[in-house]
Amino acid sequence: MCGIVGLFAKDPDIEQALGRHLEQMLVQMNDRGPDSAGVAVYRDPADPGGSKLTLQHADPGYDWEALRGEAEEQLGGPVGLSLRANHAVVRLPVDAEAGEAWVRDAHPEVRLMSAGTVIELYKEVGLPRDFARRFALSDIAGSHALGHTRMATESRVTTDGSHPFSTGLDLCLVHNGSLSNHNRLRVSLRREGIVFRTENDSEVAAGYLTWRLREGDSLTEALESCLTALDGFYTFAVGTADGFAVLRDPIACKPAVMAETDEWVAMASEYRAIAVLPGADQARIWEPEPATVYSWERQPV
Repeated sequence: MCGIVGLFAKDPDIEQALGRHLEQMLVQMNDRGPDSAGVAVYRDPADPGGSKLTLQHADPGYDWEALRGEAEEQLGGPVGLSLRANHAVVRLPVDAEAGEAWVRDAHPEVRLMSAGTVIELYKEVGLPRDFARRFALSDIAGSHALGHTRMATESRVTTDGSHPFSTGLDLCLVHNGSLSNHNRLRVSLRREGIVFRTENDSEVAAGYLTWRLREGDSLTEALESCLTALDGFYTFAVGTADGFAVLRDPIACKPAVMAETDEWVAMASEYRAIAVLPGADQARIWEPEPATVYSWERQPV
């Protein structure tokens, strides 16, 4: 069944309270996805020329300080470190591709959850309400965020199999639905250099978008191409460094609702997750049309 939430801040007050609002929305989707939960938050950009990676290790006692010290020595610059449950956000003095390569070579025991300049991605098994407390979502500020609660029907309940999936720099995807041609598409995308870590069909959708963006598509063009390339039924919410977008398949049997005020834009699988937002009773509310891309981006500064 699964639940999706998304929030895009148009006002500084919403940005400062983004995590608190995201937590309230996510908890409303608790019974739609009791197996695992995850969020991608866009905030606090890396320094010019640097990158930000989210890493995870199953051991809550993992020595992240040792990893930080090793990174400083081998990458030739200061490394920032912040911890949230069993995840760590490391700020590196090299670009994201170089940072990813270093982590893969030096610390294969660590999971790479996301890479880029602004994304932070946290996901774990367990009830969404417990996840929200464990990861202290309420104290996070940011420009926009996506969240997902999973009811596993296609693959095992694992950290890797949880949403969001990030297969490109600052890109993430959450999905409610099921794809029928993901195995065939996974094979062809691997030939294009896209790396997959799970058997989850949603990761294939994320990988497909990464490939189309790499080939020069805009996000809207990449999503529109999903309508012919992906067989199945789906509601996608996709995050980028600049904003987020929503797409439903041509049949649109999976639920989705959107709302907008002067302060925010939100989407969710059910209206109850939007009703907790300030000013929701005054929002413009609609059901997104099938096979139609809806997107919002931050204005350049």
